[in-house]
Amino acid sequence: MAMLAASLSGPVLAQALEEAPAGAEAMADLRALQDEVVAVEASSLPSLTELFRQALRHDSQLSRKRYELEATEQEGPMARSRLLPQLSANANYLWQDSTNLQTSPDDFGLDKEATRPGEITEHYWQVQLQQPLFSLERWRGLARAEAEIGMAEWELALTEEQLALQVSEAYINAFLASRRLGLLESQQDALELQLRQANRAYELGVGDRISLLESQSRLDQAIADAVQAENELDNALSELERLTGSRPAFESRRVGDLAAVAIRREWGDEQDWLERINDNLNVRRALAEREVAQSNTRVRRSGYFPELNLNLSYSDRVSEDELRESEDYRASVELSMPLYQGGYTRASVRQGELLAQAANEGVDHERNLAAQEVRQRLRSLNGSVRRLEALEQAIESSELFLAAAERGEQLGLRDLVDVLDARASLYDQRIQFVDTLGRYALDHVALSAAVGELDSGVLNRIMVLLISIHPVQDA
Repeated sequence: MAMLAASLSGPVLAQALEEAPAGAEAMADLRALQDEVVAVEASSLPSLTELFRQALRHDSQLSRKRYELEATEQEGPMARSRLLPQLSANANYLWQDSTNLQTSPDDFGLDKEATRPGEITEHYWQVQLQQPLFSLERWRGLARAEAEIGMAEWELALTEEQLALQVSEAYINAFLASRRLGLLESQQDALELQLRQANRAYELGVGDRISLLESQSRLDQAIADAVQAENELDNALSELERLTGSRPAFESRRVGDLAAVAIRREWGDEQDWLERINDNLNVRRALAEREVAQSNTRVRRSGYFPELNLNLSYSDRVSEDELRESEDYRASVELSMPLYQGGYTRASVRQGELLAQAANEGVDHERNLAAQEVRQRLRSLNGSVRRLEALEQAIESSELFLAAAERGEQLGLRDLVDVLDARASLYDQRIQFVDTLGRYALDHVALSAAVGELDSGVLNRIMVLLISIHPVQDA
């Protein structure tokens, strides 16, 4: 089971490096992880792994699953107790007033003395021990309890993974919204300058009103887009606050050199990924659920078998009636065999078999979902890689075109609308690049979860990816 809360950083990472095998590949992997952690710590961005640790402490749904696991773990001692000796004690006090031939013969027309007192008090206590010698149902109940505990553990792990996905998605959305807002604010500043120039040219009689109105329209649109991006940022931060209990601050909104982004361009063969879906936590939980159903069926089948118990008891009765006084020691071996219960056992076994078949179908269903998720995320990742490559080339071309348009306007070969179009196209492509990078990051996290490999190392790599477009001067 992947422990998502664990994070290799600081002394832990140093210890891992010291204990790492001497293989070059293993050392290279650990060194790469160390570089990622250093990059995260050096960045001014909020730490994704730290936010996840906060979510582990804050999330009430996860706390609920922890308590449910602790409660389910008590099934083990409860099932084991049914195999151990059962010791019980009881006592009573009795007052009795009887009228019969022995206590009051006069009332029945007999002329003789009473042989027993009519009114008596007595004290009675007993200690009894029962030890199961053979009970298939109780033995199989212990295995069922262990299976239920295993399923509860996978449910907790699955809740942790879902929380990691939620935190990652909210974090990436917040980061993207902040970068999108930064780009729109930069575009707004450029358009405001362009508007002032157009207005000045119009006042001097060397500009036209159409260019002025076009500049104003583009500025208004940039302001509207910035308001939308600001709302998206607030929503993402609110989601992070709900999950973690704190509201992180993305102080810098600027975007660095997009060409410096280093992404994984080859994701390997699809079949290799599909062979790892058995580690998917939903599949693991379904397998544990199937084991519980099968164990429960075995418990139900044990209803056909006899039970053998050893009974030991001691009792002492002290009474005013001497004939009722006694001190007993008893030892017995009791065999019980169910012969007919109205068809209950047969129906119960059939019900268990059907539930086991349903659980088996549930395993196949989760495997199909995991396989579909892997295929979908791999297609999306490969598509994002190609789109990022194309956008990178488009941004480079748009930068050259904007410089040429601005130069052409200065020389009177192009008008202001051409410059505005070129600038709008450049900023739109930059925003598309940032959004595509965000989808790439989300797909990376989701693919790791689909094969049960979502851990703190993946979160650190996502941080490094986002830091790569974070301006160096803001780090």
